[in-house]
Formats: sequence, structure tokens, C-alpha cells
Amino acid sequence: MTRLSIFPLPGALLFPGMHLPLHIFEPRYRAMVSDAMARDRRIGMVQPRLMEAGAGDKPALYDIGCVGRIAEIEMTDDGRSNLVLEGLSLFRVIRELDVSTLFRQVEAELLPAPEAETLSLGSRASLEMEARRFAEQQGYAVDWEAVSRLDDQSLVNGIAQIAPFDVAAKQALLEAAGIADRAELIVQLMQFFGRHDGDDRVTLQ
Repeated sequence: MTRLSIFPLPGALLFPGMHLPLHIFEPRYRAMVSDAMARDRRIGMVQPRLMEAGAGDKPALYDIGCVGRIAEIEMTDDGRSNLVLEGLSLFRVIRELDVSTLFRQVEAELLPAPEAETLSLGSRASLEMEARRFAEQQGYAVDWEAVSRLDDQSLVNGIAQIAPFDVAAKQALLEAAGIADRAELIVQLMQFFGRHDGDDRVTLQ
């Protein structure tokens, strides 16, 4: 078990081996960053569940998140910071701790790294084709030559991190059993998005 300071941020995913840029400006998360820098530079990224009546600023959390290490940090004159988290390991929340800090902390279990996995040629081609269609539909500018050079894990997890899906869909991607299942789900979500063009975000029921 390990103690983690957490940053509950809807729509923000981090995977082991990937990077997530963050802009920190709220006082409680400035305190969290200061604490992390003084200790082990670790922050647990986890998504909050939908806000419920009476939840205040402590919405329930999803069980699975990812520990990130502050790999880069730039402080601004007004106390804000721009940082980059490097994903280390997925974790499972065991319980939330009763703490006096401004930021929330949990007791968590670090999950073992999944076995190395690659996509079949058909799955890779399907994902790239759907990603091109999706990017064109959304007006995204993409360096497809650079994309083609990515390994399967970086491609799948990178899309999962940046795609504009809703919280539940993002969480499903994070919890997918492996990159093959995650790639298949990404394709399904992009196709669903295409059929619901004009909606702000994809909603997974």
C-alpha cells in the first residue's frame, strides 16, 4: 500500500510511460505540488465521478487512476506552475484518508505493469484509419508521418489521453485490459462520435 496525494481532474488520463502537461493554479493544488516536490514528486491522477447532491468539492472518485512523477516544472511569478507528469503505474484506491491538507489523499495499491502487447496489423490499420477520419471531421491538424512512427502502445494511449470523450468513456479506456481492447474501444467511440457530430462530448452509458 502507498499514500498518494491526488489530483481529481475529469477528462484527464495518464498512462504509465506517457506524459501529461498540467497548469496548476488553485491554492489547494499549488499546495499539493509543493508537497510533492518536497517529498517524492509523485501525484495520483484520478477522475472524479459525476457530482452528486451534497458532495461539495469532494466528489466520489473512480477506483483506478495513475501515479505520475513530476518530470518537469516551471513556476510563474504569481505562484502558479506548469508541469509535466510522467506516468509510472496504475493504482487502485483502497480508501480516502482523513487529512488536514488542502488537497485530498488516499491509500492506494499500485497495480502491476501489464505484459508487453502489440496490435495486429489489421487493428493498427483500423485505428489509424478511424483516427484520420475523426481528426478530419474535428478539424485537427495531425502530423501523420510522425504518428506512423509511434509504437502501438504510444499510439493507443496517446489517443486515449487526448480524445474528447466524456469521463465515463475515458475511465473505460483507462481500465481496458490491454492495448488491443483499448484500441477497439477507441474505434467504437470515434465511430459513435461521428454519428453524433455536434455533441460536445461523447457519452458512454
